[in-house]
Amino acid sequence: MTTGASLTVLPVADRAVVLRLSGAWDRHGAGPALSRELEPRLASAGRRGLCLVLDVSGVSGTSTEFRDALDAPTRDLGAESVLVSGACPAVRAVLTAVELPGVRLCPTLEEALALVCRAAAAGPRPEAARAVPEDVRSEVFGLRAKARTSGLIGIAQGILLARYGLPDPGEAFALLRAGSQHHNVPLRVLAAAVVSAPAPRAPHEWFPGRRHVPPPVLDLAPPGPVDVRDRRQVLRAAVYTAVTVTDADAAEIHLTDHTREALVLEAHHALDAAYRDCLALVCGPPAVCARAQAAGKPVTVADVAADPALAGHPVGRATLAAGSRAVHSTPMMTTEGECKGVVSVHRAGPDVWLAPAQETALGELAGDLAAWRSWYRRTVVLDALEYLHARGTGWAD
Repeated sequence: MTTGASLTVLPVADRAVVLRLSGAWDRHGAGPALSRELEPRLASAGRRGLCLVLDVSGVSGTSTEFRDALDAPTRDLGAESVLVSGACPAVRAVLTAVELPGVRLCPTLEEALALVCRAAAAGPRPEAARAVPEDVRSEVFGLRAKARTSGLIGIAQGILLARYGLPDPGEAFALLRAGSQHHNVPLRVLAAAVVSAPAPRAPHEWFPGRRHVPPPVLDLAPPGPVDVRDRRQVLRAAVYTAVTVTDADAAEIHLTDHTREALVLEAHHALDAAYRDCLALVCGPPAVCARAQAAGKPVTVADVAADPALAGHPVGRATLAAGSRAVHSTPMMTTEGECKGVVSVHRAGPDVWLAPAQETALGELAGDLAAWRSWYRRTVVLDALEYLHARGTGWAD
């Protein structure tokens, strides 16, 4: 390592390894020093399926020797680029003077980690489970569910670690868990908010000047009090309402996740584990819910077995295996035209079964859920983020 230059490894997530560089890397010998550090770590990250992030926010200067050392081992990475974050104007000028095909610059470490998260979500989707013993299938489904959320939580840990100068990832997780428990927000929901929200704009207040508004009124079945701040309670009541008002055999609710650019299965009624595993994270058609989201209006598939896009697709096979032949999906649209999720109902037989009154009732439910989700995000989730910020800045102080 050259005099005045240093490198620290931050194991902030299970999808990324962050190397934090600081000091002056513009002196003679900076290139070989970087090569000695970078090449073995790049190889290790590749074997483990991790993305390598170089945080250079603390670097005061670089040289062409440094740039060449960065270019050589990354040139053939293609889509698996090394992310370089936080470059000051002088460092950025050196790095952008020539093309570096294996390097992608990100303004901040937070944005680099968010990019890692989105790339992980866009990876190949597992197909519906094949004929294997039930206990093995259950274990596989559980592992997949954990994998879908652990990466996101790890990215959020990394952001909190970097933002508040926490001593280790364990403290970042403890902070995240405390916020989740204090405001009754699921850990993965809070993690997604940390990843997607803009950085705090004030030292001790994340969203200065924010006003609380009353929650929307929800007409859910069965009648009775529903705590609108309890996400799970609302979604369970909503999926039951969807079945009730449409005389459906099964139902599900997907919510949009802009961090992963996907629809995430959040609640269901009478759908088996293999189906839930297959449609846990929907990144686009031919799933009926994704079609409704893309169209911004209800979509009906009267017979999944006869639908050209679904019949031979894993989503279609999982739907048929779950005992559903007809699916109707209604997007949860806000008054501003933003889709907040999709409510889908199923029938065992092929048919367009919804009467106009039933379709209207389902549309009203979807609209109510869109309004509720907007309120929940702007109130409950932001309250939890404010809690994290207050605790995090308290640690930094």
